[in-house]
This record gives sequence, C-alpha cells and structure tokens, in this order.
Amino acid sequence: MEISNILKKHWGYDVFRPLQEEIIQSVLKGNDTLALLPTGGGKSICYQLPAIAMEGLCIVVSPLISLMQDQVEQLQKKGIKAIAITSAMNFREVDITFTNAIHGGYKFLYISPERIQTQLFLRKLPALKINLIAVDEAHCISQWGYDFRPAYLSIKKIRELKPEVPMLAVTATATQKTTEDICKQLELKKPVTFKTSFARKNLHYHIRKDENKLQTLLSFCNKKKGTAIVFVRNRRKTKEVADFLNYNNIKSDFYHGGLELSERVKKQSDWINNRKQIMVSTNAFGMGIDKPDVRFVAHLDLPDSLEAWFQEAGRAGRDGNIAYELTLYHQSDILHLQEQLEQAFPSIEQIKQTYAAICNYYQIAVGAGEGLSVSFNLDEISAKYKITPLVIYNAVKFLEKENYLSYTDALYQPAKLHMTIGKEELYNFQVQNPSLDSFIKALLRNYAGLFDEYKIINEFKIAQAIKADLAYVKKTLENLHKLEIIDYIPQTGLPKLIFNQARVDATFLSISKENYTKLKKQAEERIKAVIDFVSDTHTCRSKKVLQYFDETSFEDCGTCDVCLNKNKQNKSGIFVQIKEQLLNLLEHKEYNLNELVSLLYRYSKEDVADCINQLADDKQINMNQNKIVSKR
Repeated sequence: MEISNILKKHWGYDVFRPLQEEIIQSVLKGNDTLALLPTGGGKSICYQLPAIAMEGLCIVVSPLISLMQDQVEQLQKKGIKAIAITSAMNFREVDITFTNAIHGGYKFLYISPERIQTQLFLRKLPALKINLIAVDEAHCISQWGYDFRPAYLSIKKIRELKPEVPMLAVTATATQKTTEDICKQLELKKPVTFKTSFARKNLHYHIRKDENKLQTLLSFCNKKKGTAIVFVRNRRKTKEVADFLNYNNIKSDFYHGGLELSERVKKQSDWINNRKQIMVSTNAFGMGIDKPDVRFVAHLDLPDSLEAWFQEAGRAGRDGNIAYELTLYHQSDILHLQEQLEQAFPSIEQIKQTYAAICNYYQIAVGAGEGLSVSFNLDEISAKYKITPLVIYNAVKFLEKENYLSYTDALYQPAKLHMTIGKEELYNFQVQNPSLDSFIKALLRNYAGLFDEYKIINEFKIAQAIKADLAYVKKTLENLHKLEIIDYIPQTGLPKLIFNQARVDATFLSISKENYTKLKKQAEERIKAVIDFVSDTHTCRSKKVLQYFDETSFEDCGTCDVCLNKNKQNKSGIFVQIKEQLLNLLEHKEYNLNELVSLLYRYSKEDVADCINQLADDKQINMNQNKIVSKR
C-alpha cells in the first residue's frame, strides 16, 4: 500500500507534515535515520507508518511508561496490534508477551531502555522478526543531553544482534553537540539526518520579570480563553495557585505525582474534556497527553534547563493555531534556581546512605535483587530512615545515572489477570470448589484469551456481573492468586523502582567523582543558559532559544515580548514625527483628514488618524465638522 494511503487510512490526513514523508522514505530504503522535529511535529508517524508498510515487528524504545501507553492505546484504537512491556509487568507477563510477539501477535512492541539489559530480552531478541528499531526521545542517550539515561546506552545491544535492521532515532530537543553524540552512541551507520527548524511560529513567547505573578496570571487567563497548563516546581504550590484561580472564577485543578491514583485519573479526564480550563501542575503532567488545543502554557517557576522549558512550552498550540507561553519570574527565582542546583547533587555519602536505606526498606540482601521491580513509596522511605524526600529523589536520579537503579514515572496501571493453569486443570478445580465456579465462569465469559495472555480487567464490572460487592471480588481474586490458579496484578499508581544490578554493600558503592563533577558542571551550564535567556530583554525570544539549538538564520519573530516592546518603541518614535509634521501643517492652514493623509503619504492612514485623535485628546487641535484646526 502507498504510504499516502496508509496515512489516510490510519490517521485521516491527506498530506504529510514537513519532512515526514522524506523521513519515512529514508527508513523504507533501509537507512539509519536521525529526525529532529519540534514538539508536536508528528515524530511518532515517522516510525509507525513505515513499520506498518513493512513486514515484521517494530521495536520502539521509549523512556516513559506514560508515553508508551498513550501510543499503544492510540494504535489499538486504529486496529493496529501494539503492546508495551513496562516495569509494572512481572516476569511471567513479560515472557508471555515476548512469546506472542515472536509468533506475530503484534506489529509494535514498546519497551523501556532498562528492559534491553535483561537476560530474558536478549534471549528472546534473535527470534523476533524486527523490521525497524525506533528510538524515541533519543537525546536521553547523550551525556550532553538534558535528561541523560544510562540505560539508553544498551540500545546498541539490539544492533549487535540485529545488524541488518534499520534504526530511526527521533527527538524534539537536541543541540548540535547532543545530535553528534546520539549518532555516535547509537552507532548509526551513515545516518541520513533530517531537521526542521525548532521555530514555532504560532507560539508567542512572553517572559516577564514580575513581583505579582498571580495577578498577572489571572489577567492572562481572563484574556486568553481556552485550556492551559500552569507549571510550578513543588506540589504545595499546585494547590495554592489552583485555589487562587478558582476563587477568581477560573475553573482550575491541580496535579502532581503524590496524588491518589483515582484523583489523578479524574483530574486528567476533566482537563482533557474541557471541564476544567487550567491545570496547575508540576512537570509530572503533560508527557504522553496529546491535547492539540492547549491555548497557553505558563511557568511560574524557572525550569532547570532550556530544553525542559522548550518541551513544556511546546505543549501549547499543537493544532497550529496561535498559542502563548508565559514565563513569570523575579530575582528570588534566579537565586532559588541556583540553590536547587546544590540540592540536586547530594554528597556522595548521602547517595550511599540513600541506596542502603532503599535496599533495606525492600529487604534486599547484598548480592540479590537484580531485575527486581518495586512500587516506589518515597514518603514512607523518608519517614522511616529520616532522609528528606528531596535528598532521596535526587540520590535516586544520580544512582540511575550510575546504572544501579532505574526510576519510572508514577502512572495508572490497570488490574490484569492471566490463567496460570490449563483448561482441564481449571475444570477440575471448579468441580472441587463449587463455591467459586460461577465466579470463574464470569471471568472466562467476560475476558476471552485469559489462557493465552494477560488481560486488563475491571473489578467493578466483574462485581456487577456476579451481583457482588467490589471487596468480595478483590478478595476472591487475591485468594485465587495465592492458590496459583491465576496471576492477578492489582491496579497501582505508584512510580516504579528497578534494581539494574544486584545489591552491593554501600561502602563499596562505586560513584565516579569524575562523572559526578562533569554532570554538575553540565547542570550549571544549563541553569546559566536559563538565567541568560530570561534576563536578556534585547534579543528576540524565538531567536534566542533557536540559537541555543544551533539555529542562526532566523529573523525576529515580531510576536514575543521583546519584539513587541521594540515595535512599541519604534512606533513611539514615528508618532513623534507625525505629530510634529501635523502641527506644522495645521499652523498655516485647515485641512480635512484625507488631505492630511495625502500630505503625509510616507505614513499609514491608521497612524496619521491615531496621531490626530491623540492631539485632539491633548487639546492641541480642534476637529470642526470635517476640518482640523490647530489651537496654537
């Protein structure tokens, strides 16, 4: 099938976005390809469409569960078989998924980079009929990138076992240095590189030094209608800002990773379906959410990198219509950003203490725990071991960079179920346990394929089907799990922590001082770039951020706060000239408007009319019927 027909069939589009078709053709020719497209530029189609056009399975490496699950869900809605293997899945579930993938059960297999490091994956990989390796958020493989993930370095293992399969790396945020490092680390062979400008012409940037951020935000919300995201740095602030907006009749809600699962799901749904206009959030919100009609994004606190700022700003205006980014800051924010840099790098001793506390909390013995995935309850660990949450969080992020642990985002994980015994054994069990017979029959009736793979279930619907309460259903599922009749995975909403290596004695924990120093220096440079960006009131905002991403041939946008201020100053100078010439003309004679416009032909009619009105307001001229007379 022609790629244009595939585009129309599955996505409903008649034409490709800039460079999409060229990237897809490069992949179809078997080239290693690097695509740098801005947020909202349609990166996923660049690997999804050619994978559909070719025989075989596409492996997509993605860093966030939310991104994987969102794309899997969208593909499934299109009738395309896709699945994600995440850290929330147990060994049996992963094993079954791989087996089904080997036998052609899926067109897309989404995996985290940590999964590649497991023996199970490396053992199953040779049998997979792979047509394309797609690396999403490819900047994560580079130590020069703002979100370096060491596990990304393991992607080359797929290359070693599947050298003939083309690779496509995509990212929305990469400097030239990062781009070069992506090609090197992925070992791309003669890569064909495509890059569109990171310019978002429909997105108007406004940065303002402001002592009263909330009032300015309120004014902005009243002027700019439509849904929006307001980013703040801490959980407490999300509620405070949302309460302020609600008090002032702006329908708002707040969101952060510490909320209960049911709350997060409801809040996200209310915002996506426009029941709430504003979502005030930490950066936990927005990734994997494809809402094209966001009219503005606001930052009430400064992010710690321009890459993060640009990616968050890019969640506005994905429909191509005019949208806005508003950043409000004052001097204390700059000082706070510099202080947070120190907090982001706990001492090596603190990192070792945190590692020991986490291992003790999960009762992991030295030499054990490799590959273990656990729900990460940061608050409980903090309370038990008297370590502040901020130290724990940042220590974990550093342990992740040293490849001891991996941390995944908090996300709703639905309940799942799989029959662990065969049909004949199950029949015998039902005969021997008649009280459970109707319950098991209800499961089999409502969820086909339970013997073959894990199925997402809804405990509430099961309760309705058998006319029982929810507590009974959950308890019965737990009992059947203990009896090893089923494998039941309850729903969860906590982030996950994966132990990439067996536990080592904290005394011998190897933390590279050289690496520690290098990472801190890079963080300092990124923060310096943010401070320089917001403080520069002379350079066009679009031009400034594009320069950061190594784009130099770009004119002033004309729509950011810097450009508008320049235009205002230029206009002010023009108005002085027009007024002076008007008064000189009117000193000697009366004129009507058309005559004055004709005499002042170098200026626009609108500017001349505006100046006449201003002079009349200042009582420097009189407007008698259609004649204009000086009062000098």
